[in-house]
Amino acid sequence: MDIISIFEELVKIPSPSLGEYNVSQKIMEYTYNNGINAYYDDYQNLIIKIPSNCEGKKPLLLSAHMDVVGNSSPININYSDDKKYIKTDGTRTLGADDKAGIASALNLAIYLAKNPQIKHGGLEIVFTRDEETNMTGINHVNFKDLESENVLVLDSDSLGNFEIAGAGYTKLDIEVTTKLGGHSGNDIQDKKRYNAAKLIADLVSKLPNGVYKIENGFTITSCNLGSIIAGATDIGIERILDQENIEKPYSKTLISLCADNVINTKAYAHYSLRSSNKKYEDELIAKFNKQIEKFNKKYKDLAQATLNSKIHMLPFEKSPNQEMAQIAKKVGKNINLDVKIQSFHAGAETHIYANKTNKFDKKFKPVLVGVANIESMHSPNEKMEIESLKKGYEFIKEIFIAYNS
Repeated sequence: MDIISIFEELVKIPSPSLGEYNVSQKIMEYTYNNGINAYYDDYQNLIIKIPSNCEGKKPLLLSAHMDVVGNSSPININYSDDKKYIKTDGTRTLGADDKAGIASALNLAIYLAKNPQIKHGGLEIVFTRDEETNMTGINHVNFKDLESENVLVLDSDSLGNFEIAGAGYTKLDIEVTTKLGGHSGNDIQDKKRYNAAKLIADLVSKLPNGVYKIENGFTITSCNLGSIIAGATDIGIERILDQENIEKPYSKTLISLCADNVINTKAYAHYSLRSSNKKYEDELIAKFNKQIEKFNKKYKDLAQATLNSKIHMLPFEKSPNQEMAQIAKKVGKNINLDVKIQSFHAGAETHIYANKTNKFDKKFKPVLVGVANIESMHSPNEKMEIESLKKGYEFIKEIFIAYNS
């Protein structure tokens, strides 16, 4: 079967996060029919291994995830009028993220099984569960069972993307408390009764937000204000939770139940900070701390601000060894594909690999690779360009061959 036929079979099988069993069984069927060693790990991730047939060469690891954004409803495949794109009937997602990656890795395994004359150092493949929600699949992989050092994570949305660094994700929480609250009528004239809601608004207006550092046209470090909450008392929130029919939008309902006759003593702000450079991340957090120190000095004994940070995902930093990027550039030139060596400003399974070690205690060197052009990902309008997947598979196959040359 060709790459498109494999892709079509896979996307027709619904596989929501933690509901990947049926698609994993289809993959197992392919491996069994082609004499390929495949097995489930303790978390039902699927591991495929084709052993080395040439001493002295190194194995390569391909990785993709089996779950898709969507539920277990039927997936009806359609084509665009010009036959250039595969899509659905518009009722749900297609799931090209990441079944384009699975199809490419699986097709390479089948190709090697059918062509034993190709000398190589071994191919390892990891198909994970639950990437789209909590990344529990990749976090349950037994990395000490893997011999490869170089990893191609086939999960970018644009053909030819070869992303060698990715931003980490840190959550920042700010809390402002005041010593004196009170009644918004009787006590409003007391200048010592600062309103925490007003204070946090003033503080946030002075804090960084948006892009902090750009390199070579790509965002390296940024922060984003996610929410500000003040005046939302526990009683008000409980009243919402007790309602059977809550009017949307929920946030507007919450505001209507907040007390406006109280001088607030508590207020909160929540930020996300993304960075693929630790130095810039530290600089940005230092700017937050500087403003908070100024705030605390200004309102000493009457109000206080605190900042807490929690790492949500470690960064995927650029490896000093760029062997795979050099191979990819050379292969791209040979097959007439524009390969974009770049960083990306989001999270992926690359971040987990980058902070783990293999069987030989060598740190993994992952890259996020695009094997197809996927539009409107994660939506009912999702579609994949057919020819791009054919080219993407050729790209991966030729990288593997060049890696073993």
